[in-house]
Order: sequence, then C-alpha cells, then structure tokens
Amino acid sequence: MRPARFSVRAMLNVGAGVSALMAFPVVAQQAVAPATPTEVAANTDDGDIIVTARRREESLRDVPIAITAISGAALANAGIQDITAIAQNVPNLTLKASRGTNSTLTAFIRGVGQQDPVAGFEAGVGLYLDDVYLNRPQAAVLDVFDVDRIEILRGPQGTLYGRNTIGGAVKYVTKRINAKEPEVSVRGTYGTYDQAELVVSASTPLSDTLRVGASGARLSRGGFGDNLTNGRENYNRDVWAARVSAEFEPSDTLLFRLSSDYVKDNSDPRNGHRLIVGLQSGAPVLKNVYDTRAGLDSPHQSVEAYGFSGTAQWEVSPNFTLKSITAYRRDSTSTPIDFDSLPAVDVDVPAIYRNHQFSQEVQLLYSSDKLNGLLGAYYLNANAFNIFDVVLGTTGAALGLPGFTASTYGDVDTKTWSLFGDFTYDFTDQISLSVGGRYTNDKRNAVIIRKNLIGGASPELGGAGVQLGALTSNFDGGKTFKEFTPRASLSYKPTPDHTLYASYSKGFKGGGFDPRGLSTQAPDTNANGIRDPQEIFNFLSFKPETVNSYELGWKAQILDRRLSFSLAGFYADYKDVQIPSSVGALVNGVQTFVGITTNAGKATFKGVEFEGLAKLVPEITGAGSSLNFSWSLGYIDAKYDRFINAVGAEVAQYRQVQNTPKWTASGTFTYSTPMSLIGSGQLDISPSLSYRSRVGQFETISPLDQPKYALVDTSVVWHSDTDKWSVGIHGKNLTNKQYRTGGYQFLGVNATTGLVNYNAAGLPTPSLGREGVLTAFYGNPRQVYATVGLKF
Repeated sequence: MRPARFSVRAMLNVGAGVSALMAFPVVAQQAVAPATPTEVAANTDDGDIIVTARRREESLRDVPIAITAISGAALANAGIQDITAIAQNVPNLTLKASRGTNSTLTAFIRGVGQQDPVAGFEAGVGLYLDDVYLNRPQAAVLDVFDVDRIEILRGPQGTLYGRNTIGGAVKYVTKRINAKEPEVSVRGTYGTYDQAELVVSASTPLSDTLRVGASGARLSRGGFGDNLTNGRENYNRDVWAARVSAEFEPSDTLLFRLSSDYVKDNSDPRNGHRLIVGLQSGAPVLKNVYDTRAGLDSPHQSVEAYGFSGTAQWEVSPNFTLKSITAYRRDSTSTPIDFDSLPAVDVDVPAIYRNHQFSQEVQLLYSSDKLNGLLGAYYLNANAFNIFDVVLGTTGAALGLPGFTASTYGDVDTKTWSLFGDFTYDFTDQISLSVGGRYTNDKRNAVIIRKNLIGGASPELGGAGVQLGALTSNFDGGKTFKEFTPRASLSYKPTPDHTLYASYSKGFKGGGFDPRGLSTQAPDTNANGIRDPQEIFNFLSFKPETVNSYELGWKAQILDRRLSFSLAGFYADYKDVQIPSSVGALVNGVQTFVGITTNAGKATFKGVEFEGLAKLVPEITGAGSSLNFSWSLGYIDAKYDRFINAVGAEVAQYRQVQNTPKWTASGTFTYSTPMSLIGSGQLDISPSLSYRSRVGQFETISPLDQPKYALVDTSVVWHSDTDKWSVGIHGKNLTNKQYRTGGYQFLGVNATTGLVNYNAAGLPTPSLGREGVLTAFYGNPRQVYATVGLKF
C-alpha cells in the first residue's frame, strides 16, 4: 500500500481524491432553517436566509418542510469533495458509495432507501442535478465543484419532486453565471495518499443578454491499499469531469439556460477485505483492511456519464410564470466485482450497466398576495440494462464440471407520466395552509434472461463461456402502477421569528420485476404440474411500496437571534416494503444463486431531528472575532411490524432496518478572527465531531454490521477580505477510525433468525462458492490535505 505521504509525483499528476464522512464548520447556519428545494438562496441584512422553494421569496423559517441546505462556500470551507461526505452532518441521512463500486450511490433517508443497483430496482431517495431527476444510481456519487448548494429534503417529496422520493430527495444545484462581469476561479488541492486536485472555472457575459461558463476538474488520489494479486491500487481515484453552461436572457421576463456535464472515472476496481479465512484454501485474513487479494480483472473498470438539460422560464404576467425543464442523460459502467476477494476464479461477478433517460417537465406557477403555487406535468422515458455473471469454480457434486457460470441479463424500460399541483393560501400573516397532490402512472416492462454456462464468463463480458442446457429464465412482461399521493401542511407564526407547522405526505415507489429471479423455480401454485406464465409473472414481480408520513416542526430564532434552530418530530407508516435479496442455493444439485424479492415488510418509523447554530461569544478575542457552535442530532426508532420470509414465516422480531442508525449527531465549533496573510482577511478554525450508532448492512443481523463510531475532523481556512484568495488545511478522520460501510455475505444462516451458522470448529459454511463470502468495504482512513483558491 502507498503510505500516507506527500510526493512530487502527486504535484505533477494534478488531481484529487475523495474524502468521505466529513463535517461542515458553517453548515448549521443554513441548516437551521432547512433550505429549500429550488432556485436561489440569499442572506438579508438581518441574517435571514431567503429562498424561493415555493416559487416566491421567503425566509427558511417559513417553509414547513424538514430540509437541510449546505452552501457551496460551506462545502469549500469544510473541504468536502464528493456528495457522500455530507451524510455525517445531516440527521437520519445515509449516503455512501455502494459496495464494490467507486461511483454508484446508495442513499437512505429516515430508514427508506435502496442499496441494490441492478436494473429493475428503483431508488427510494431521489437525486436531482439542477432539477433533473437521475433515474439510476450509477455514476451518481457526484463530485463537489462548481456548486451553489446541496439540499436534503427529508420525508416523502412526491408532490413537487415526483417518482421515487418516498424517503426524501437530495438536490445538487450548480452555480449560475455572473451576468455583470467575467469570472475565473482556480482551486488546487494537495495531500496524503498522493491526493491532488485541480478545478478551474470561468464565465463571461458575451453581451447584455448572453453569457457562457465552463468548469473542468482533474481528480486523482493513490489507493488506501493495494491488490496483492495483480498489483493494482485499491480505493484509488482517477477522474476527469467538466460542465458547460450558457444563459440567454433577452428580457426581464424570459430566461433560457442550457447546460451539460461529463465525467470519466478510470479508477481501479474497488475490492473488499475478507473477514474470515478461506474455508478451503485457508487464506489468512489480511492485516490492512484496504488491501485485497481479488483476482477478477475483467471487464476493464470504467465509468462514463454525461447529460444535457435545457430550462426555459417565461414570466407571462405579474401573477403567472411558465417553466420548462428538458433533459437527456446516459451512463455506462463496466466493473469486475470479486465477491470473495481471493485469486481463484470463484464467486467472481463481472458486470456491465448501461442507462439512458429522457425527461420533460412543465410548470405553471402562480403568485399573489394570498395564494401561491403551481400546476405541472412530468414525463420520463428511461432504459436500464445490465448483464452480469456469477462465475463459480465448480458446478457442484451433481455435474462436477469446472467453470460454471450463472449469467443474468436484465433490460428494463420505464415510461412514467404524472400531473401535480401544490398551493399555499395565507389566511392571515400568521396562518397558512398548503395542499398538494400528484397522480403518477408508472409503466414498467422487463426482459429477464438467465442461463448457465461452462468454461468461464459470458462472451459479452470478455469470457468464453458456453451455454449449458436450456434457459433458466426467459421472461418478457410488463405492468402499469398508478397512485395518487397527497400532501398537506398547516403553519402558524406566533411571531416573525417563530414558525410552527404540522404536515402529512404520502410517498410511492412503483413495483417491478426481479432481474435475478429464476423462472424455473416459480412455485406451481395451481398444482397442474407445469409453471404457467402467470405463476412465473407472480414469482418475478413485486408490488409498489408506500409511506404515510406525519410531521410536527418548530423553527425559530431567539435570544436576539443569537440562537437559531429547527426541530422536527415525525411518524411514518411504511407498507409493502420491497426487500430485494439473493441467496446461494442448490438447484437440481447445481450450486447457483437465486434472486428473491418480495413485499415482505410493514414497518413503523418515528423520530426527532434537531439542528441549529449558537452564536456563543461575539468578539471573543477582539473586534471582528467570534465563537459559534453548530450541531445536528437525529434519532429514529425504525422497526418492522411484519416481515414474511421466503418460506412464509413471520420473522419481524429477527429483522432490522438496514443503513439506518438509531442515532446520528454532529457538532462543530467555529472560531473566527481577523488575520493578515496575503493581505487582510479572516481565519476560521473549525474542529468537529460526528457520531453514528450501530448500522445494519442488511435486514438480517450480520458480522458486517458496523458498531457505533465517531469521526474527528478539523478545518483551518483563511479568506482574504476581497474573497480573492483562500488557503486551507483539512484533516479528516483524524483518529484513523476503521468503519465498515458495506459488504457481501454468502454464508449458511438460520432460516428464521438470519444469523450465521457455525460448525464445531467455529467456522461458517459457504452458501455460494467454496471459500465463503464475508467481504467488507470501509470508509476513508485519516487524510490531511491543503487547498489554495484564487478568484479573479
């Protein structure tokens, strides 16, 4: 493994790395009045944060939604470099790179989400790039550059944000172009593990009505560990990214914005760390959790994604505005995933994912003294394709043939349209009522082909496998899912500095088809001796899931506005929970894997979220100095009330809600003082601590589950008074805490409790492959890096 050090080579290969799970020294000022879902945020002279979330300017305190907003300046001050890092400082939020990937996103909010990235499974948290919904999780670990703010909306957001925001939404909002004068900014980063970064942004008005902008980033970092089998780095970073935009504003009432983005990720495969010895080879557990022995190296690891969007906004009259958002996106991922992380060909999973989407949204906004709101329509036409193999070393005792492979082909088309509306009526200056609803028509068509091969992987994945016998799945079917999801909230402002609200919202995620299902294993429910098409359809399909969420909130500024906070309590009833899973199994004496996805669960979530900023001591060390404290606290009691396992037994008492720690917390002190460095300026010193209680990786208790842990970060940043220069030093995970973020498990378990079975020697038994699969992935170790920024 390359040790933590600075090197000349890193300076020459300008790039950057990613550091995860970091704290924000200034986030709480934005988080108090959770920032809102759109457009522009600005500060008034009295410190209020002004947004246009409901399509009109209003203080964050007035918005009856639990939202956290983090400005681009706050992200830069904290040294945040990708979107997953914000999770440590937002209550009841999990964002992470999915197991075995560098750039596929796993997201959970308030217990709702999805960690399975294959075609056929939909996310439970919506991710938006400039109001464009990203339909698939591949290439969704967005790097933070050229960003205006990131917003996290907690709870169902279906009325305004549409499909699959059943848990909430994460919005990445890029910067608008300066219409008055040219701007150029450069930011460089240099740190441990050969980490380096260069981001260059420029924009200029070409005339009074036309302006253009562009930004580019070179991101690189050496690995935290090494692949001891092939010599590649493990957990490294090698990314090129760019964004281009243009704005045309022919009048005060008409605006057109075109934008495009591109990312190419050439990072090496991210392979896991075995937690058990090889059950056949006796291969020992490696000392360094970032090292691996994974042998699979085909197909070549590569991620490429790009997109285009166009926004048109026309103020038809002082009361009506028409807005259109048109977008197209495409991404492709090739990845070799070695489940058992050993050199031998066994439980190797080469995979290719390809996705593309077209979307169109139209909004008609209305504003007046008493009534404000919008009507809209949304359309999405998307395709998700994947082919992946599970390559095993042998077919088992029945056939005894080497190089057995279970190959899966999934091709899912989605066509969705919806109509929505949301309006707020102000009865008085103190009392407001908001109501809204969305009707969704979600059509899903899936082609699922599974076959057995001998002699290696599929030719499409670079192998020479030959089909063995008949197809084990040959499915082509579809279904349309329809749902109306309402929303309502009542707000009361006893004084201008206090807002109390109560809200109800319903979330909906459409059903689908399990791309890993074996149609030959469908039950013969009518006992006629054959598997009818309807029996296969029922076996492979799963129903939609819904959430009914209730929330009470209080947002306030007190003590002469030196203390600001946002407090929310919520209760959610989660029905028909979709539980994707895959298990090792013997089918006709042959070891293989079977996908089993059911609407097994009914769950109840209740919790509290508390965020704030306390201006503790003004002028603590003299004029212009201050000491502030920002915090976030989340608590959630998430449990299954019903959970039916694959054999029809009720096992709720033995199941857990995955990726949902009971407690999340963070705290940051920020000391600011005037200081001259490159001219006069201000120095901010921001130590922070973040905490997460025990995290379950799956619905069953697993050795991969992560016990409670805390991370310590510190940022020291100097800004010139003119904001031309900035210099910062950032330390992340300073105690070098090792914590698991995900993994793979294929071991024999108790069918009821889900606990791993151990033999007399204290070892588990494999359920897929020969060596046993218990492979973990870890969050970033300690990193230290410096940043220098220049604007001119």
